[in-house]
Amino acid sequence: MEKNELQEKIYSKIDELPTLPAVLPRLLSLMEDEKTSAMHIADVISRDPALTSKILKVANSAYYGFSQEISSLERAIPLLGFNMVRSLALSIGVIDTLPSGKKSPYFSPKDLWIHGLAVATVMGELGKKFGADSKNEHYFVVGLLHDIGKIVFDLFFTELFQQALEEAHSKENEELYSAERSVIGFDHGEVGGMLLTRWKFPDVISAPIAVHHRSDFPEDPVAGDVAMLRIADVLPQELGLGAGGNPFPPEIYEADLTTLNMSEKGLEDIRAYLDSAKDGIYALFSAMN
Repeated sequence: MEKNELQEKIYSKIDELPTLPAVLPRLLSLMEDEKTSAMHIADVISRDPALTSKILKVANSAYYGFSQEISSLERAIPLLGFNMVRSLALSIGVIDTLPSGKKSPYFSPKDLWIHGLAVATVMGELGKKFGADSKNEHYFVVGLLHDIGKIVFDLFFTELFQQALEEAHSKENEELYSAERSVIGFDHGEVGGMLLTRWKFPDVISAPIAVHHRSDFPEDPVAGDVAMLRIADVLPQELGLGAGGNPFPPEIYEADLTTLNMSEKGLEDIRAYLDSAKDGIYALFSAMN
């Protein structure tokens, strides 16, 4: 199948997915509005009681470790920050929208989301240190959704995705994204970018996801975010924190460390931070489901 035909087929499958909850497009538009306030965010989210309930459950999880119960969005927003509340709402809404997928010895949607939360946690920390965007609000979402293309493959290209998984696990030193390109014609990053663009996510989220397994992408402003994402993607795999179908943890690219001007000491600090956050990440996953 030609690449443009395959692309059209992927888009047609994306259009078969359930529509996003009505609250999410409004949150996405607020994401790009500099005049957005905590009151705006609370008002939009509160129109979806199920989403509100999950956000409060997350706020009361061990991931945040607040000593007192948080019983309202008005209380959660100043404690978590309205950017984080908005990011959590977007993330929970997407996870709840996507079907659970198929079972495979090499791939589990549950393990994928745990991996995504671990990557999101690292992205949040890296964003504070190296991010070009002072708001830092999109880094968590980029981390959580970076492998969302694998869900699309698992749902709609099940046999081909299984073949790619088997190829990656049977060959020495072949990463899953490379096997996906060989077997399917696209890697999961590209497909994730297609999905998020179709859902009208802003470029600051969709662009790094689309190219995080490519070497040819614009230098600015994507390069720094891609470097952070690739580093954040590797560290949970080193710790065995969730799984994304890769047969082994890839190496961290020296070029990505150079892009961020990140030292080995800085990298070790992030590893230690993630290790200390493991229990909280599992608690966050439980609260989001």
